[in-house]
Amino acid sequence: MEQKRILIVDDETELAGIMAEMLGGCGYTADTAASAAEAFDLLAQKSYHLVILDIGLPDSTGFEVCGELRRVSGVPVIFASARKTENDRISSFDIGGDDYLEKPYSMKELLSRVNALMRRAYASQTDVQCMTFGDVTIHTASRNVTKAGKTVALAQREYDLLTYLCRNKNTAVPKDKLIAEVWGAFSEVEPSTLTVHIRWLREKLEDDPAAPKYIKTVWKLGYMLEDAT
Repeated sequence: MEQKRILIVDDETELAGIMAEMLGGCGYTADTAASAAEAFDLLAQKSYHLVILDIGLPDSTGFEVCGELRRVSGVPVIFASARKTENDRISSFDIGGDDYLEKPYSMKELLSRVNALMRRAYASQTDVQCMTFGDVTIHTASRNVTKAGKTVALAQREYDLLTYLCRNKNTAVPKDKLIAEVWGAFSEVEPSTLTVHIRWLREKLEDDPAAPKYIKTVWKLGYMLEDAT
């Protein structure tokens, strides 16, 4: 399975570093940001599977960051804050947070919350070693893709786009959601870039790229990987 990526947004840099080191030792990849601006920069560059978010930030609040994030992405968010009032906890859930952890907390409890939320959010992806459509097979452990048994070379973004479409098979996905999930929630990637990547996938995986059987355009919306099998 691909390694899950976590973004830690906390201006207590020493604590954030300890969290990142602990999560890294438990099979995750973790980046840290000490401000909302740094968080938005990272979210524009990469897609993440989970965000750990402090409420008190030097240039904004965790509530505002989560609100902006929720406009473009459903990535799970754990608020981790020293604030203990009921109003703060309620606000965190109202704005779109998935869990709330009060400081100080143990690394063991944090890991438990992360693991639990990852399981809930990505249960359908757990233990999936292969995904298929037509004569194409995606080997998730090795990130290898084959067509009719022959390896097809895909760039990282092509692979990420293909696997996202395949995990949402037979579901029309809007262009802005595809860009947010594959390139990053606040990426400045233009829709034309997505169009080009879709064309490349069709050229590599469709028998007739001009009349695709699987990677379909959904008019005025986005794209869908269609497969009746």
